[in-house]
Amino acid sequence: MTTAQTQELDVQPSPLALLLLGREADPRSERGVECPGDLPSPSDPDLVARARAAKEKLGNKVFVLGHHYQRDEVIQFADVTGDSFKLARDAAARPEAEYIVFCGVHFMAESADILTGDEQKVVLPDLAAGCSMADMATAEQVAECWDVLTEAGVAEQVVPVSYMNSSADIKAFTGKHGGTICTSSNAERALEWAFEQGEKVLFLPDQHLGRNTAVRDMGMSLDDCVLYNPHKPNGGLTAEQLRDAKMILWRGHCSVHGRFSLDSVNDVRARIPGVNVLVHPECKHEVVEAADYVGSTEYIIKALEAAPAGSKWAIGTELNLVRRLANRFAPEGKEIVFLDKTVCFCSTMNRIDLPHLVWTLESLADGKLVNQISVDRETEAFAKLALERMLALP
Repeated sequence: MTTAQTQELDVQPSPLALLLLGREADPRSERGVECPGDLPSPSDPDLVARARAAKEKLGNKVFVLGHHYQRDEVIQFADVTGDSFKLARDAAARPEAEYIVFCGVHFMAESADILTGDEQKVVLPDLAAGCSMADMATAEQVAECWDVLTEAGVAEQVVPVSYMNSSADIKAFTGKHGGTICTSSNAERALEWAFEQGEKVLFLPDQHLGRNTAVRDMGMSLDDCVLYNPHKPNGGLTAEQLRDAKMILWRGHCSVHGRFSLDSVNDVRARIPGVNVLVHPECKHEVVEAADYVGSTEYIIKALEAAPAGSKWAIGTELNLVRRLANRFAPEGKEIVFLDKTVCFCSTMNRIDLPHLVWTLESLADGKLVNQISVDRETEAFAKLALERMLALP
């Protein structure tokens, strides 16, 4: 088809295409938001001193949270480090802090805003720091999925369980429909609770965590799981498939953990005799099955802390954390390598760099509130309900 013919058809790019091209913004999505302000140059040799001075000027008014996947140049200024939910709870435990600077990604800052007081301001140094997994389930898509479940006659039997790595809108949907939130460390408990409430689970948005927990930890079969694809009519499933399934998995995944393959595991075992393979449960099912140990980021850290000197480990999670752990435990004679040969940072997490942090802290120190993350009251209420159900799990 010629250019002239294309013009005659008046073809217009879809909203999704514009979003991916960075030419539009979706306020209900994790991506596509510009970060205003003039950032200092990344080559500025005074960045560390500027960050330190601004943080000291703010004093107890600011509390800086650093996710495990952040780069070291940012982590050095974190008051606490941890996974997303631990950091959100740490923020809630510091009511005296006027500003919560979350060095993570958008959904994490949303969770912090939900759990902190109304007078506290949650700030994300770069508003474009989103999450590809959270992007894979929008409120509109999930509402359409519920309509499909209703038409199939199974909605009343379904309890939604949403991973912490989801937007506030998805958490609110979960709370509104009687479901709960889970983390990678308590997913099994969350699913056990859900199956006490209903016969089926809609697991959002990470298919791999849902599948691995159901099959590996709870003894279900792969046949008990079906994959709902929001880009296909009726999710690509028949009413019969939905009626037969126990686990309805959303077609979402982590762009970092999804890269690890069975070949990665086989290759590292061939290269490093006696190596222990330790992976995150967001990895593919075949990778988890081939690993020696599986667990959350906190589990990974604790496992390496307890590991004997001289042991060898291949870790399947984000590279910033693996490098930090390798450096930390090298003096103890522990050999720690990245599971894959290909470098794999979390690209959106890495948007939070030292220039963005300096700009944020200096702006706050000058009395200028920037990049505030604020969840509307109705969304917050239902999302908090889902989070409270998780906190009440035995």
